[in-house]
Amino acid sequence: MADLKYYDVILRPVITEKTMNDMADKKYAFYVHTDATKSQIKEAVEKMFDGAKVKYVNTINLNGKTRRRGYVSGKTAARKKAIVQLTEDSKEIEVFQGM
Repeated sequence: MADLKYYDVILRPVITEKTMNDMADKKYAFYVHTDATKSQIKEAVEKMFDGAKVKYVNTINLNGKTRRRGYVSGKTAARKKAIVQLTEDSKEIEVFQGM
């Protein structure tokens, strides 16, 4: 297990049509470090975004895809995605405002 600090856990937000629609229900999606646990993700969101209170966290491991470049084949990097549900009395996350 890696010694992760809260600022190392969240890599970047996932911005798709589906995640933009889920923001109405206070669900936010992030790409996170592959060794991060649900409790570390919850702690990172609550510390990085003021007023955010996490209700629960769902995680998804995404395997790398096989890609070819002529004769040579390889794999893209594996990733981990977290979907964070905020509580009803929680503040919105401002990273997504204006999108």
